[in-house]
Amino acid sequence: MSSGELRVLGACPLDCPDTCSWVVTVRDGEAVSMRGNPDHPYTRGALCVKVNRYLEHTRAPGRILHPLRRVGPKGAGRFERISWDEALDEISTRLRGIVEEHGGEAIWPYLGTGTLGYLQGAEGVAGRRFWNVLGASRHHLNICSAAGTTGLQQIYGTAGGMDPETFALSRLILLWGTNTLTSGHHLWKFIQEARASGAHVVAIDPIRTRTAEQADEHLPIRPGTDAALALGLMNVVLAEGAEDRDYLESRTSGWEGFREEILRYPPERVAEITGLPEADIRALGVRLAHTRPTGIRATMGLQRHAGGGTALRTIAAIPGVTGDWRHPGGGVAYSTSGHIHLNIDTRDDLLARPVRTLAMTRLGDELDESVKCLWVYGANPMASTPDQNRVRERLTREDLFTVVMEQFPTDTVDYADIVLPATMQIEHADLHAGYGHMYLLWNEPAVEPPGECLPTTETFRRLAARMGLTEPSLYDSDLDLAEQLLSSGHPSLEGVTLDRLRKEGWVRLSVPQPFVPFADGFPTASGRMEFGPGPAYVPPRTASAASGPYPLALITPAPHMFLNSTFANNPELLRRSKGPRVLVNPEDAARRGLADGQRARVFNGNGEFEAVVEVSGKVRPGVVASAKGHWRKLSPGGATANAVVDGCEADMGRGAVYHDNLVEVAPLSPPAPEAPPPGGPVRAGRNR
Repeated sequence: MSSGELRVLGACPLDCPDTCSWVVTVRDGEAVSMRGNPDHPYTRGALCVKVNRYLEHTRAPGRILHPLRRVGPKGAGRFERISWDEALDEISTRLRGIVEEHGGEAIWPYLGTGTLGYLQGAEGVAGRRFWNVLGASRHHLNICSAAGTTGLQQIYGTAGGMDPETFALSRLILLWGTNTLTSGHHLWKFIQEARASGAHVVAIDPIRTRTAEQADEHLPIRPGTDAALALGLMNVVLAEGAEDRDYLESRTSGWEGFREEILRYPPERVAEITGLPEADIRALGVRLAHTRPTGIRATMGLQRHAGGGTALRTIAAIPGVTGDWRHPGGGVAYSTSGHIHLNIDTRDDLLARPVRTLAMTRLGDELDESVKCLWVYGANPMASTPDQNRVRERLTREDLFTVVMEQFPTDTVDYADIVLPATMQIEHADLHAGYGHMYLLWNEPAVEPPGECLPTTETFRRLAARMGLTEPSLYDSDLDLAEQLLSSGHPSLEGVTLDRLRKEGWVRLSVPQPFVPFADGFPTASGRMEFGPGPAYVPPRTASAASGPYPLALITPAPHMFLNSTFANNPELLRRSKGPRVLVNPEDAARRGLADGQRARVFNGNGEFEAVVEVSGKVRPGVVASAKGHWRKLSPGGATANAVVDGCEADMGRGAVYHDNLVEVAPLSPPAPEAPPPGGPVRAGRNR
């Protein structure tokens, strides 16, 4: 590194379990390169295909650099530049008027997972102190993991589970509803270490994903039937007499009742429910019965259906039955967030009275006339929220004052009255914790913000001042907020200080390595793993697919080139994504006259979107798949997969049901002509 260069340590802010540590090289005030931090034990020097283009993204021509005011109809995306003083004056006047006339609950602060920072984003509920002073409605961030988190909390007392690094010690690895090589690829290194020692890797997924193709075995399960498979596997464990009776007696409660539930799901019944061969279920059950330790990676995709919370709770029962929680490399890894014990002080005492809670995935229903201001930050609901057509209808309300804090002119920005320019990660300070590893990370700003962009924290400080609010905590600096976060006194934070984080970039939580999370008991009322009452399997809404007008089960998995809707406006990543596509099994394609490369409409009673057909055995008959993340205004037909996704909720936590929807697929254009045979005639103009 030359004498004129700086090496600045930071962290990826995006909604991914890996929360990478990165190193930004700065020359003459400009960020000239970024790489994964080779010293970080989880990042190990590698970033993903998406974040490798992050510096390019910060300098993209379409970046919003100044406050804007709408000058055209809502949805047209026409704005004029205004000053920060003008923006703050207009916003403060409108907010005061709304509070005086309708009360604070008429304001909905709509915060998403665009950044998971504890200062600037979702994990620390950025801005909540400000909203509490105003008495705004509470925002339920249920879009991602709510159902599964609730299910795990019921059985474990926490959603925290395995340290993913201990998968290197596993001898059987079940990658359950998770596409590791696309959504958290750093785990794969630890899986490879386990394989080198003889581990067997099984992918349980409706799609033959990149990960499934690399696994030793792939079980193409029907969407939403995961809990039934878990019960069937445990049924085989019992038939083998391999349950850990000592562990069940000493560390769990409710076993006898749960055992009876397991016995109701023999492999032959589970085969009918899941669509998997009975022999495969028995074989995996026998392997599970006799392989210690078994590590299960179950992430957010499989809980986005009607029985999502139950599914995670039932899968989480497996290591209690087998006793895998005794061993490093055994158990379930869903999210490590439950092991993060920061002091998230949102000052809820500032609320003068209790307020209502509005769920983000119900935006289409709950954004009614009682909401007079929608404040969107870290989110792009026009692209990412279910029931897209209904959401659009609500966002066009002329009586709704909409403010969007953003970096790019997203679908949602088009409906804003005021747009405020937001900084990106290399331009502000933040504190992060991975939900797929055991490290805290500090993000030091590497460069000055471009234009008039401000961090989220600074925007709320300036707005509080403009409104004349006197609550002192509204003006805490970013470093003050970080110190407060680290002040919980929890043993896992022993030795972790802000000075150390800023110097070293990252610090492992103060827990043993290897980490066995429940060695001293579970954080439940009983101190035991609680199987509990209630059903152990809730069928998906798509279970009735064959008998209705929409016979295909649609799932909307994470794309490889975007992260949610972030990067979906990057020209190169958009090109490499090949646009919206729908995977259709050959049997289903033949029945509908669909051909590879053909344009089609995917539709149901909620709406429709257009996609290019990809005829593929990667999905089983009766299932179609189309990746999420595309922007509505950049998609053919002006709609994305969320136009057909229902806004209803899962069984727990008001979770979303992105993978539990029924659709039909029909041709929009004739099939693409077949290429001429080698050596055949060349059509005029073909090579232009």
